Amino acid sequence: MMVQKPPVIPICLRMCDPGYLFKAQNTSIVVIGSDLRIVQLNPAAEALLDISDGRARGKSVSTVIGTSNALTEVLHKAAGEGQTYTLREMPLEVTLGDDPILVDCTVTPLVEMGDGPGLMLELWRVDSLVKLARDSWLSERQSATRSMIQQLAHEIKNPLGGLRGAAQLLDRELHSAELREFTRIITHEADRLSKLVDRMTTPYHVIHREKVNLHEILQHVNKLVQAELQGRITIYRDYDPSLPDIIAERDGLVQVFLNIVNNAVQAIEHHGRITLRTRIGRRESVGGVLYRQVLCTEIHDDGPGVPDELREKMFFPLITGRAEGTGLGLSLAQEIVSRHNGRIECRSAPGNTAFTVILPVTQAHE
Repeated sequence: MMVQKPPVIPICLRMCDPGYLFKAQNTSIVVIGSDLRIVQLNPAAEALLDISDGRARGKSVSTVIGTSNALTEVLHKAAGEGQTYTLREMPLEVTLGDDPILVDCTVTPLVEMGDGPGLMLELWRVDSLVKLARDSWLSERQSATRSMIQQLAHEIKNPLGGLRGAAQLLDRELHSAELREFTRIITHEADRLSKLVDRMTTPYHVIHREKVNLHEILQHVNKLVQAELQGRITIYRDYDPSLPDIIAERDGLVQVFLNIVNNAVQAIEHHGRITLRTRIGRRESVGGVLYRQVLCTEIHDDGPGVPDELREKMFFPLITGRAEGTGLGLSLAQEIVSRHNGRIECRSAPGNTAFTVILPVTQAHE
């Protein structure tokens, strides 16, 4: 019995069909009319923009893709001049999360559509590539940071012994249990800083890791900050109760969050709001390694934001925007987080600044 083979010609014709090719493209393609309203999305664009083709049709570009002065300008120039333009690392504010994704966007004029030329937008997501490049960029500077911190560590350790001794003497003279609690905080923090300095001067020393609860660490940091501020600022908490424990260096993470929270306190100048937020992230790439699960801790403040000239170098040692600052807080935090195979991200605008510490909690995905 002969089995008839499926016809070849119709399949070839289908693959040559423009509509089929449009839908089969992995690149996100958006076709818009002369009135800057959506005409059609391909499936890749539907996934990227989180909207179906049917719902998007007829809507304005700003509604579906977001309002961007740069994009609006390029759309008008491409339509008016009949030339192709490309925007690099354009923020696309269409995701369900807090952070916009980054895309490269190419705008190409099409044939006449209605009252004027239509446009085709090609979108390529590049935020993961930007993160990888940034991770590599920071890694190359870690050795220089370590050298700088080791030199400064020797100058820091000497006063700590005197500070601890004075706190112990004061503790013996105080009869109030409430006041003695503050002297014990001083003693405990002096011991913690002394251990931290020891680790700086001996970078190859084995780090003590243990099972820690991130919320317990954040509560301890809150207590330290409130002891210094005496209740002048309320730190709000938005914790995910399902966060698992992780194996980490407890004192190091205390230092990381204490440095970032202190920066937020100084930014709001006792008149704003600070929020500590924890969440679980899944399938996150950190340092070029894909992890099934990570812990994301965000320290958010509504201060004036990080100045533009500091954003690219704020993790370098001795870089600060304050006359009284040392420029070591974020550099040290980055160093400690790197030892945990994590990273620190920052987004900042006036009234909306957030530092996010990302720590892996599972083995790398094979």
